[in-house]
Amino acid sequence: MQKNLMQLYKRAIDEREIWLPRWKAAMKYTVPTEDSDVATLFDATAADAVDNLAASMYSLLTPPESLWINLVRESNLSPNAETATKMLRAHLNDSNFYTTIHQCYLDLVILGTACLFMAENPIGANSAFSFTAIPMSDIAILPGAVFHTTSMPACDLMEKYPDITIPNHMRDSIKNNPQTPIRLVQSLVGKDFVAWMDVGGDFENNIVAKGTFETNPYIIFRWSLVSGEQYGRGPVLRALPDIKTANKVVELVLKNATIAVSGIWQADDDGVINLSNINLTPGAIIPKAVGSSGLTPLSSGADFDVSQIILRDLRDRIRHALLADRLGLLSDKEMTATEILARNSDMVRILGATYGRLLHEFIRPLCERGLQILSRRGLIEKISLHSDAELEYIAPIAKMAKEEMSIQGISA
Repeated sequence: MQKNLMQLYKRAIDEREIWLPRWKAAMKYTVPTEDSDVATLFDATAADAVDNLAASMYSLLTPPESLWINLVRESNLSPNAETATKMLRAHLNDSNFYTTIHQCYLDLVILGTACLFMAENPIGANSAFSFTAIPMSDIAILPGAVFHTTSMPACDLMEKYPDITIPNHMRDSIKNNPQTPIRLVQSLVGKDFVAWMDVGGDFENNIVAKGTFETNPYIIFRWSLVSGEQYGRGPVLRALPDIKTANKVVELVLKNATIAVSGIWQADDDGVINLSNINLTPGAIIPKAVGSSGLTPLSSGADFDVSQIILRDLRDRIRHALLADRLGLLSDKEMTATEILARNSDMVRILGATYGRLLHEFIRPLCERGLQILSRRGLIEKISLHSDAELEYIAPIAKMAKEEMSIQGISA
């Protein structure tokens, strides 16, 4: 069992390896975190469009209001569907779901894949649920398996798992520095959970916890998927060539603007002009030899008029790829009912495949885990979405899809 688990873990890490540089590049041009990336970012078109698209996903898929999911009774065997719906909504509203899911939408748009960890709060908390957006760089996935790698101070790890045995080669360093970071791997293969310290040595001795989960707490959802791949592809990954090119064009434009402002100068080395003392500021007087040309500007052959045309085209393509020109939050003018229907039709057509995938990979697993936690606590009777009730998705985009289907039915 342990041997197979380690083989799965290594395979998952290897398959994720090719995605790490792609994710790093996508984040560099949209949400840079390192100083070196911030210093080399010159165009914010993509970053602005990402914020707009993430906010649109937030309002279309999981609006802050509670009316975006509903449980519909399928038979008399599940009379508590309405109670379960109200309870699930109430605990979601009282949790940190709405502040955390926006982080996941940013990952979804930028990286194409997002991970929402849904944990259970201790008894007595305002909500039974607690949510964490896990960075995709810490997640490795395979069909039916999730591996979450993280680093934790030794003192926190021993407090969380008091029965663990620290490896011999680390005891002295931990004794001297209780904050020594320890790499922890948490795996969920099917319903089996195993957590171990990734510090070398015998795997069996490094295990810190084992157990089972009735429902998967790692809710991983993707924007779109290419056959044969585990990780999704989002709008930013598709638009990355244009984003990089636009950033480079702006950088060259700014360099040319610097030359236009300060100029490039030449002077005869006649022993009179001291180039080290020249200061090109307004009102400066620069001495020159009588009869010499002195300090003269050097004309630049660069002409960047065409750059504005190229840049405008690149920015339009970036906004189009990130749906900024099609999913704007606010319209610049009032729309008629016909225009609203046409706009809704466009949204359904554009986000139709993504909406279907998110309904299957995000909304349904979220509700199933929430119902399982609430039923185990005795707050609701056990209810299954497979046999007792049907999940009705009533978020704004779901309503648009229903309206579009009804319109098509009337037209037919």
